[in-house]
Amino acid sequence: ILVVAKIGGEIFVRYLRLPAVIGELVGGVIIGPFALGDLIPVYNLGQLFEKPSEAVAIPVSSELFAFAQVAAIVLLFVVGLETNLKLFIKYISPASLVAVGGVVVPFFLGVYATILFDFADGFSDPKALFVGAAMTATSVGITARVLSERKKLDVPEGVTILAAAVLDDVLAILVLTVVVGVAETGEVSIIDVLDVGWKALAFLAVLLGGGIFLAKHISRLVLSLKVSGASVAIALALAFLAAGLAESFGLAMIIGAYAMGLSLSNTELAKTLEAPISAVYNALVPIFFVVLGMMVDLTAFSDAIVFGIVLSILAIFGKVLGSGLPAMAVGFNKIGAVRIGFGMLPRGEVALIIAQVGLAAGVIGRDIFGVVILMTIVTTLLAPIILVPAFERGGLGTRS
Repeated sequence: ILVVAKIGGEIFVRYLRLPAVIGELVGGVIIGPFALGDLIPVYNLGQLFEKPSEAVAIPVSSELFAFAQVAAIVLLFVVGLETNLKLFIKYISPASLVAVGGVVVPFFLGVYATILFDFADGFSDPKALFVGAAMTATSVGITARVLSERKKLDVPEGVTILAAAVLDDVLAILVLTVVVGVAETGEVSIIDVLDVGWKALAFLAVLLGGGIFLAKHISRLVLSLKVSGASVAIALALAFLAAGLAESFGLAMIIGAYAMGLSLSNTELAKTLEAPISAVYNALVPIFFVVLGMMVDLTAFSDAIVFGIVLSILAIFGKVLGSGLPAMAVGFNKIGAVRIGFGMLPRGEVALIIAQVGLAAGVIGRDIFGVVILMTIVTTLLAPIILVPAFERGGLGTRS
């Protein structure tokens, strides 16, 4: 996986002038269990990556999937360390409007398209609701990687994208809660939705606020240790702790890791961590993107290819317009709105997880699951291809 990640990244960076993350994703598709992985035998071990049965929601081994999640935690922790905390606080309010628009518009486009193509009977059909929920997702990992590589984590558009993506995670959880409730009982419990929502938001506020309050004390304590490698080890321990706590409160692990990194970003510890954490980042993070590519089954959407293409187009317009137009309403110009819209575009692992919940529950079949996969592939690959030139052309993204 590491060799494929680096070769794929090299090809895309050197010859195609595209971000390394795309090469890692494509490399994962090629060696995954739905492609060469199931065809290459390994002596005394079976296939390199064996093709799973249709009943399996996650098509890679639990050990490999867990390892990839560790890599994702490292990715978002480092992104948090590199984010400008003052800018994040400044742009959290406009990011809220961007996040809401980026959830509401794609959700209704997804639901309507599912009904239009006769895959669902109406707006209350769980099949349509699951597609709509998958359309709301924003993969903060994909965009964060591109922004980090291009040194755009401390510009207004970059900070707004990351803040909106974090809020999108909370909103996506609420949407998924509603959809699962409808699928299981045929009705929505407002009390359950509010309960999940306030717990998630309260935890995020406490973690971020408490982390910022204690950051300088943590920094001094860690830097006072004399044992070799103490700073990077304890910093990662804090990231894993925050990730685990976030998961226990119903948020994605990577949001907790990002909040911890953001809390420490303005400390002396963050400066000390630059070199050692970069080495850990370069070794582990590509694994996450290769494994994400390995989860893609290109044959799954063959029975609904037209629906998949239309849904992918709607997914693009849904995020670009749903997030871009609110961005213009809160102080960004057209350049900034385009950057934010396409920065919110990739669905990545978040959409796959939502689709897997529906598949495992028997609410959606392989056809709709495949359509969501196609939409995920298109948005995930397209975002970095467009986002990089959007930033490289230059120009201020704000009106003042």
